[in-house]
Amino acid sequence: MTDTPNAADVRRSHAGYDLTPPTEAERVALEADLSAEEKRVLLAHGTEAPFCGTLLGEKRQGTFCCRQCGLPLFKSVTKFESGTGWPSFWEPVDPDHIVGVRDTSYGMVRVESRCGRCDSHQGHVFPDGPPPTGLRYCINSVALSFTPEGEPLPDPLKRGDGIA
Repeated sequence: MTDTPNAADVRRSHAGYDLTPPTEAERVALEADLSAEEKRVLLAHGTEAPFCGTLLGEKRQGTFCCRQCGLPLFKSVTKFESGTGWPSFWEPVDPDHIVGVRDTSYGMVRVESRCGRCDSHQGHVFPDGPPPTGLRYCINSVALSFTPEGEPLPDPLKRGDGIA
């Protein structure tokens, strides 16, 4: 018996990406490829130190993808300088690519941002961003990978999802 979903079970985003969660075997393989810091942030809902992330100053055109499963989360055209010390975006590639979860840790109420495919922790979303959405997706650099425009997107799950 296989744990691979059949075509009828595949859930696609409006942008056309396969949102089927990784199987247990795929999850084990994805997690084995993460560094200790990536595991702390993505799997244990940690936060990297502000102003230390490698993608904070990334200015090239391209796509920011989930470091764990490769799902495209944000385009560089939606990135802005928030002054918070983390990469900030005003809109995801597709609303289905980010899941918001109520977070009451540390004595405050926030909305945690998680990957819509693998459920990894990305950061938080706040209602103080720029127009047109008014949202600020405050994302850990270590939770993302960057693909320059025109290059193939990461595809660790072998789903053939596209080019940046």
